[in-house]
Amino acid sequence: MTATLDLWPIGNCQASALVDRAGRFVWACVPRVDGDPVFCSLLDDNPPAAPGARGFWEIDLEDCAETRQDYIRNTPILVTHHIDAAGNAIEVVDFCPRFFRHGRMYRPVAFCRIVRPTAGSPRIRVRLRPAHDWGGGEPERTRGSNHIRYILSETTLRLSTSAPVGWLESERLFRVERPLHFFLGPDESFIGDIGDTLDTMLEHTAHEWRRWVRALATPVEWQEAVIRSAITLKLCQHEETGAIVAALTTSIPEHADSQRNWDYRYCWIRDAYYTVQALNRLGALDVLESYLEYLRNIVDNAKGGHIQPLYGVGGEATLVEGVAPALNGYRGMGPVRIGNQAYAQVQHDAYGQIILSNAQAFFDQRLYRMAGEEDFRALEKIGERAWQVHDQPDAGLWELRTRSQVHTYSVAMCWAACDRLANAAEALGLGERVGFWRARADAIRERIEADAWREETQRISATFGGDDLDASLIQLLDLRFVKPGDERFQGTLRAVEDGLRRGSHMLRYATEDDFGLPHTAFNVCTFWLIEALWLTGRTDDARELFEEMLSRRTRAGLLSEDIDPATGELWGNYPQTYSLVGVINCAALLSKPWSSVR
Repeated sequence: MTATLDLWPIGNCQASALVDRAGRFVWACVPRVDGDPVFCSLLDDNPPAAPGARGFWEIDLEDCAETRQDYIRNTPILVTHHIDAAGNAIEVVDFCPRFFRHGRMYRPVAFCRIVRPTAGSPRIRVRLRPAHDWGGGEPERTRGSNHIRYILSETTLRLSTSAPVGWLESERLFRVERPLHFFLGPDESFIGDIGDTLDTMLEHTAHEWRRWVRALATPVEWQEAVIRSAITLKLCQHEETGAIVAALTTSIPEHADSQRNWDYRYCWIRDAYYTVQALNRLGALDVLESYLEYLRNIVDNAKGGHIQPLYGVGGEATLVEGVAPALNGYRGMGPVRIGNQAYAQVQHDAYGQIILSNAQAFFDQRLYRMAGEEDFRALEKIGERAWQVHDQPDAGLWELRTRSQVHTYSVAMCWAACDRLANAAEALGLGERVGFWRARADAIRERIEADAWREETQRISATFGGDDLDASLIQLLDLRFVKPGDERFQGTLRAVEDGLRRGSHMLRYATEDDFGLPHTAFNVCTFWLIEALWLTGRTDDARELFEEMLSRRTRAGLLSEDIDPATGELWGNYPQTYSLVGVINCAALLSKPWSSVR
């Protein structure tokens, strides 16, 4: 079966896995999202069940004729139904435990599978073939009467099960006559009855996710899409530290054979800002509070106020980029990259996103910990850095690797840093600092209006030195740098749409970069366009385009980073936080009010 991005994420904000349309685990990293993939067949083009193949976990129904999948409502708990040609059937429930126990969140590096016979006399074969060293090695195994231990490079996983261990090891077919339970997790003896325990874990995990969803302030329209996006964004937070990763995968190409294969399992300051902004609109303050704790530690460790574009989920500053030679890549389209050299780039927009993420904490009285003067003083270091570099060249938000320019989006984010610091100072009653930061914001605004405006084409340029188009210019509206009725923005929007729109999709830019011309559209840019269309009065166009984007989602209700405008096929890392943010923001903006149905 050719690999696709028709994948179903499960997880618990510590561990996660992607399950394919056959119910097979094809991607999961341990002990955290940026770790070594114990399941890696997503990035291995060899047939999964072939001799010597590894990096997957499948529960294969003999003569399977039909497979159906869906989540338990308002949870990331996946139920897969398999039916064979004779009508024999099983269901497989996949989840990662997550619930409060002993006053704290229980979220082990563990994957649970429950197999239940639902019709006839089904026969299954279980193939559990973990990998380590990025697909380069098969772990040693030891076994007991009810468990198998897999000795990996940096950890050991133990499968505790009620299924016959010998039959699992030999991968033989056997009949399922009772529920079977599988717990792949820490190398610890499983205490208690595994069936009762996993059934209880399933119940508690479902309750915890439903409780979280119940607190969301969703729009009345497109609720299913919003809830699924919100749950998946939550899965992209490493709850231990509060970091938010850009995606759960690495090295899914932006388009076929593009070499644009990047590792997105890290916390980009930019992507995380957009994520908390979207979840704030739904009232998911727990994500914001955890992320702000992560950010405060980043700010404390920033030397001279310098902020990198991205960090590891534990706050690691060095993310050296390398290649995993044992994996040939998604559909054989390598390389498979580990790490991301963008950590060493200069991207000035990060200063604005740090302060924008923190701004709400100076005003929102719902928070357990509101920001105070000490926090403000710490953020002033970031604002000072934004002021110093606002007119200097950088790699920009698209992380160009071979050239730098003064990017309008980056300068506007530096303006936002100073503008929001002035707002925070006003909330704290620090009059002198209000004037100080307002003056700096005004100075940066004047610079943008002078150096980015192109009188001859009646539009704002993406760079100070040229007259080029970039979808990020649409974000000047979201930043409140311009208003929808501003003729300068209207002209810019027309130019961006004319130059970058391809049918129902938006490119980031249409000029050559380090890898040539981009072939796929960047999904979040289409959502930016939808917002701008709505805010500038083109409401029918906005709704039509939004419905079109929703139709492009996988069966799990999710999106990756990119889409082929011609075929509609999804490309790029998955699930992509940027894209899910777009679903939430547009639904909240375009939905009719709750008063219309009450």
